Amino acid sequence: MQTPTLFALLLLLILVAYGTGFRRAVNAARSLGGVRNLAALPSYYGLLTALWCGLPALILLCAWLVFDDSIIRAMVMNSIADKPESISGQNLLYAQIQNLAAGHLIGEKSPQLQSAADYLGQLRSSSNNLQAFLSLVLASGLAAFALLRFSPKLRAREKVEKVLRTVLIACASAAILTTVGILLSVLFESLRFFQSVPVSEFLFGLHWSPQMALRADQVGSSGAFGAVPLFTGTLMVSAIAMFVAVPVGLMAAIYLAEYASKRVRSLAKPVLEILAGVPTVVYGFFAALTVAPFIRELATSMGLQASSESALAAGLVMGIMIIPFVSSLSDDVINAVPQSLRDGALGLGSTQSETVRKVVIPAALPGIVGGVLLAVSRAIGETMIVVMAAGLAANLTANPLESVTTVTVQIVTLLVGDQEFDSPKTLAAFALGLMLFISTLVLNFIALHVVKKYREQYD
Repeated sequence: MQTPTLFALLLLLILVAYGTGFRRAVNAARSLGGVRNLAALPSYYGLLTALWCGLPALILLCAWLVFDDSIIRAMVMNSIADKPESISGQNLLYAQIQNLAAGHLIGEKSPQLQSAADYLGQLRSSSNNLQAFLSLVLASGLAAFALLRFSPKLRAREKVEKVLRTVLIACASAAILTTVGILLSVLFESLRFFQSVPVSEFLFGLHWSPQMALRADQVGSSGAFGAVPLFTGTLMVSAIAMFVAVPVGLMAAIYLAEYASKRVRSLAKPVLEILAGVPTVVYGFFAALTVAPFIRELATSMGLQASSESALAAGLVMGIMIIPFVSSLSDDVINAVPQSLRDGALGLGSTQSETVRKVVIPAALPGIVGGVLLAVSRAIGETMIVVMAAGLAANLTANPLESVTTVTVQIVTLLVGDQEFDSPKTLAAFALGLMLFISTLVLNFIALHVVKKYREQYD
């Protein structure tokens, strides 16, 4: 039985289990004189039966799907006497076996390959049958067990809520563990990089040229891994973007939430949020073909020299792109401030602007800071606009009219194409990623400190 068919059958069994449990509770309530004589509503009895039926079977099915291929591959490869020693050779051989088993392999087939393909087909067929049998038996058996345990005094609601609480904790734990896993993977690769390049050179070096020698006698190929030009470029482009996005986005949110009429708000907000739906590559074209030439010509007319690709062009367009994030999030937060606070301030004689400045904004400050942090993260992580409008040159400069590059752009550049993950050139991408993670963490701590210091609590 194929997995989609098995999944559909399990869903059908779960629905049947819910209906059976619900109906049994209704019948029990009718014989006892009403639902009030049950320990829980009939729907909770149905949910409890459905959980007994579906949850263990679905967990078994997911675990089976995760480990099935690995176990079958190990069994098939162990059945081959003269398999290749290298991992790549074994991968190629197993790919040929899979293609032969699927009927896609063209050309001469050795008896050993044909035997392995037949064995693979048998294992897959047996696995599918055993998976279906165990899942259906487990679901049916546990549903019957739940129905046998039915009692009007059974506290079904508490048991259902306990299971749902466990599921929620598992989901939250999965998110945390995923974050920890990402951090550890980046950390371990970064440590390998720092075994080749000193930390002091990476953090304080002023030259970035991650070229490695292909030969021992190659000239000018020692590589320079000073990341200061990348950090300054990232900070410059992000600062320009936030200088544009935060004031405009916040003022737009205050106007839409506090001053605009309903008709203006219904028209202006969707138009503003259209900017959020524009692909970043379109912003990149706009920055490279319109904004950058305009800045260069404007600088030339003022007697200044400007590069054809500049940090100012990338930052300005990135700021325009981020405006909807700041305005939309801030608008939602400002609208969530209780109307009683505004009424109280106006009742005490405050003007509308005083109410906004001294009551609404302080009350909405945590949400506004959160929105700005999201915008900063978007600015730091943006790559396409920087590639198209700011260039790839790692220049250490404070002049926004010159071309710069950012950390994310260099990470993409280092990981494009075939890579050797034992080379400092490739491992440098993980070190840059680790620095981005630490920078974001520091920003979060600063934001929490700001919120705690300036937050106004009215409850």
